[in-house]
Amino acid sequence: MRITTHAGWAVCAMALALATAGCGGGGGGSGDSQAVLSASWGDPQNPLEPSNTNEVQGGKVLDMIFRGLKRYDPETGEAEDMLAEKIETSDSQNFTVTVKDGWTFSNGEKVTAQSFVDAWNYGASLRNNQRNAYFFGYIEGYDQVHPEEGEQTADTLSGLKVTGERTFTVKLTQKFSSFPDTLGYAAFAPLPRAFFDDHDAWVKKPVGNGPYLVESYTRGSQMSLRTWDDYPGDDKAQNGGVDLKVYTDNNTAYTDLLAGNLDLVDDVPAAQLKNVKNDLGDRYLNTPAGIIQTLAFPFYDEAWNTEDATKVRQGLSMAIDRAQITDTIFQKTRTPATDWTSPVLGEDGGFQDGLCGEFCEFKPDEAKKLIEEGGGLPGGKVTITFNADTGSHREWVNAVCNSINNALDNERACTANPVGTFADFRNQITDRKMTGPFRAGWQMDYPLIQNFLQPLYYTNASSNDGKWSNKQFDDLVNRANQETDTAKAVGLFQQAEEVVRDNMAAIPLWYQNGSAGWSERLSSVKLNPFSVPVYNEIKVS
Repeated sequence: MRITTHAGWAVCAMALALATAGCGGGGGGSGDSQAVLSASWGDPQNPLEPSNTNEVQGGKVLDMIFRGLKRYDPETGEAEDMLAEKIETSDSQNFTVTVKDGWTFSNGEKVTAQSFVDAWNYGASLRNNQRNAYFFGYIEGYDQVHPEEGEQTADTLSGLKVTGERTFTVKLTQKFSSFPDTLGYAAFAPLPRAFFDDHDAWVKKPVGNGPYLVESYTRGSQMSLRTWDDYPGDDKAQNGGVDLKVYTDNNTAYTDLLAGNLDLVDDVPAAQLKNVKNDLGDRYLNTPAGIIQTLAFPFYDEAWNTEDATKVRQGLSMAIDRAQITDTIFQKTRTPATDWTSPVLGEDGGFQDGLCGEFCEFKPDEAKKLIEEGGGLPGGKVTITFNADTGSHREWVNAVCNSINNALDNERACTANPVGTFADFRNQITDRKMTGPFRAGWQMDYPLIQNFLQPLYYTNASSNDGKWSNKQFDDLVNRANQETDTAKAVGLFQQAEEVVRDNMAAIPLWYQNGSAGWSERLSSVKLNPFSVPVYNEIKVS
């Protein structure tokens, strides 16, 4: 989710793409600034530590209760200064950060340079086992605080130095010209001393510096957030708070919306897409978003990590009728994917329409032949694992399996394996319990091609759930990150993506739009380029 050259090409492309589509809806009438709205939600996988949350549901809350050095514009996605007064560099490797004065956490503690440095050191530490530790990997000293093997030999990153109450320096191990634009991602948020002094209490009721406060949370039921009246930012909440209600079936959420028991659904179920305009009229929006749905593979399972298995993965991709699935199930609110990024980046930002070539085309005869050449499906069949509580995944996974079965003339070749909740699904993935392909949709953290590639496919990266590893890919990404020339950097990332293609490191399925429906109580509803509601701008009558 992020002053350098990379920022320009990514965010301008996104601004152009979104300008023609529109981002908002529901008008801009006045509302009751004390009124609370209710919205559908799912339990996050982990406690809401910024450096330990790398999934959408937890990310929604972090975006409400924290503000970092940068913030991504809710309409264009552009990385803009938030708590950063300025970020200076002369070589794209050494940065001096100045934090704005006047910011505090909701408990009254002042936000200082130390608040950031302490948070980043905590996130990077191997002892703390944070899922987003990888995002600090370019800071000097990371190999001591988070070694690949053995125990850590340092408690803090040598590349972080507090030089004043509001200033600190960052030294990277190599040039990384787009580093400042990544600093709007939640992993880089500041933390108050309360986080360290009484961690257990903080986890139960997080304290941040954003426009909302966590009032209460009952897992499996609801998280209640309320407006922080003394919030110092210029993006104050226009409502009294948000009750995030947990749903294990988004069809139930949609039914509650129509019945007047819920105000906002930000993932209209596939089964309702043919009815939604009649049901909601202008209280429904569908906008481009930086999201791609893929199927990942467990490369830690030797059956999927052989040269022949590449042909099997390519064959499976060719056995999927993307056009039919996106037309019939998703009512054209998805677009068949032809690369591993997103069209919102634009061609200048690295999007390569058609990069996947014939391997993303529906060719059942060739699919069957490739799979046979690769030695057949491991164990004679393939099982696609997914979470069944959100996202209409059951419908499309069944459709994908049907397509594969038809292509292979075997009604038992592919079966769906639903996991009840997103949290349980994620736990099985991180515990490396997958034995076949699994749902691996990606919502960008910040609008750069680097974010669609490095976190997902770089060796031991934070969201490389299948543990794919390729030295050529890693080397190209490293070179791209060091490149200060925009066009050359994009070209290197595109070469890295070609390595992903040649190895079919994951099967790209479709690009996803963001969708939302809301009650008559709400106005000024819109989704940001990450497909997340801009909660603080919603007005409640």
